[in-house]
Amino acid sequence: MLFVGLRQIRYNSIISDSGSEHQKYRETDTRGMRFGPAGYPAGSKGPKEALDIIKGLGLSGLEIEFVRGVYTTKEKASEIGRMAGERDIRLTAHAPYFVSLNSEKEETRAKSLDWIMDTVRAAHHMGAYSIAVHAGSYGKTADKATENVIAGVSRCKEMMDDEGIKDVTIGLETMGKLSAWGTLKEIGGVKDSVDGVGPVTEGCHMHARTRGSLRTVKDMNALLDEFFPLAGDRPHMHISCVKYGDKGELAHLPLSAKEPDMSLLAEAMAGRKKDCTFVCESPLLEKDAVFFMNLFGNP
Repeated sequence: MLFVGLRQIRYNSIISDSGSEHQKYRETDTRGMRFGPAGYPAGSKGPKEALDIIKGLGLSGLEIEFVRGVYTTKEKASEIGRMAGERDIRLTAHAPYFVSLNSEKEETRAKSLDWIMDTVRAAHHMGAYSIAVHAGSYGKTADKATENVIAGVSRCKEMMDDEGIKDVTIGLETMGKLSAWGTLKEIGGVKDSVDGVGPVTEGCHMHARTRGSLRTVKDMNALLDEFFPLAGDRPHMHISCVKYGDKGELAHLPLSAKEPDMSLLAEAMAGRKKDCTFVCESPLLEKDAVFFMNLFGNP
């Protein structure tokens, strides 16, 4: 069955606990949705080969991982952007894990601004519209942490304005450990204070943080209903499954772990006309990106 501008979602062979098979059909507008891995696919040697593999898999997104540092030049970043544009692959980026906007050390807070701005500049040159940032831990109090995050991203925005960078969103990522700053409510508070900031939502982090709360389509809808009003015109989302304990996230898992079940997220997206970018952070990167994309059916 064909729909103009639409895809028919077909969940084939969804196995229930009893072992019976179900088929569910939905219609959702996926014209703007992009799917891709967090980082280059396994075995790829450099950005051109990585982009070719991604395109060959039918994917249309890539998150450039600067998690260990931003080691690129304006020229190299621009070339990656050019190659991605030729292949119609949408780019995002991830800032270094070292960022800690709530560190008790002034030097670390200052370096954190440098790490964020290095990522912003690289993203700008390559045409990546959003960068994911882990803001840091709570430290002594959550309120003080939020104040420090606001101060840090405000300074970054001032530098971005001074440099004429207006095409990159600082995406504060929802975090999975209870000790880490980053609930949607907290990120919303920063967004209220600083323009050009939004959330990067990772369902598995929210699942871990609440010790397994995302169990139904209703749960996923509630998450999306909180996320989308904060996310702007082009929501940036991470997908994975997760191992968790009493203190939250322990490790990322493949989507086959169903913690949470990503087919529930796909079903919750039905009827939502959103220009989302879904970035797969599971250990199976591009394979699970294809798996998740296929939950929405073929164009």
